[in-house]
Amino acid sequence: MARIVVVGSVATDEVVRLTERCREGAHLNGTMEVPRLGGGGANSAVALAAAGHTVTLVAAVGEDDDGDWQIEALARSGVDVSAIRRVKGGSTRSIVMVDPIGERTIVNLGRAKEEQPPARLLDIPADLVYVRTRAVGLAPLLAEKGRFCKVVAHIPPIEPGVFPAQVIVASASDLPPDLLAEPVTAGLMAAGTRLEWMVLTRGADGAEAFSAARHLRQPSPEVQAVDSTGAGDAFAAGLCHALVGGAEMEDALAVAVRWGSAKVGQDGSALAPETVAGLL
Repeated sequence: MARIVVVGSVATDEVVRLTERCREGAHLNGTMEVPRLGGGGANSAVALAAAGHTVTLVAAVGEDDDGDWQIEALARSGVDVSAIRRVKGGSTRSIVMVDPIGERTIVNLGRAKEEQPPARLLDIPADLVYVRTRAVGLAPLLAEKGRFCKVVAHIPPIEPGVFPAQVIVASASDLPPDLLAEPVTAGLMAAGTRLEWMVLTRGADGAEAFSAARHLRQPSPEVQAVDSTGAGDAFAAGLCHALVGGAEMEDALAVAVRWGSAKVGQDGSALAPETVAGLL
């Protein structure tokens, strides 16, 4: 299998299972569940490791008990934690509220951040790099890394040249109306001339991929929604899994939609190993 480096966050997700839909101004009831590993980087890394890839996560955790637990949980999931750095302060924690139809609302309580871009990225062997972070300043590192391997990056942020990558991924809900109408423009803004594909996820409506010459559509399968937390991260993991295996975008998009849909149909913040095994 392939060597994949994921740049992103690790979190402790404190889950509240709501008894009714989340509404503005409402007084809601719910039950607290056992905390679970989360964070966009961790969710994708865990799924890719379950698929048999050698996965290194470049991330930061705090110098606290949460940080210890996060690193241990990642290692148990088969993720290489040697590139995770401890930083002063607390680790990233999130409250995840999941309603009866599987929709989630996330409240970030704090984030562990590095003061400088992770230059160690250049020293890690990789066939593909996946970037799932809102941190800026990565452009020089990704431009250099992209000379030797494929780079897939998730936006936002949407700033000129923020993520030099061959593939940009975005959720339709994260793009302003003008860029949603011109998704290739959003991709070119973030990636520059290196861009080959702009991939747009649309939740239950599936996903699309745009290149200079093609527009692909992939519908989502019917699924009984349980927990939509991490569905986008599972989608990205499926996309990276397919692309690093040599798939063309049309096939890779189909794989990614299956992985994202499978996550909606199971509990947890990341795809479970047995779910990944079924997808393979």
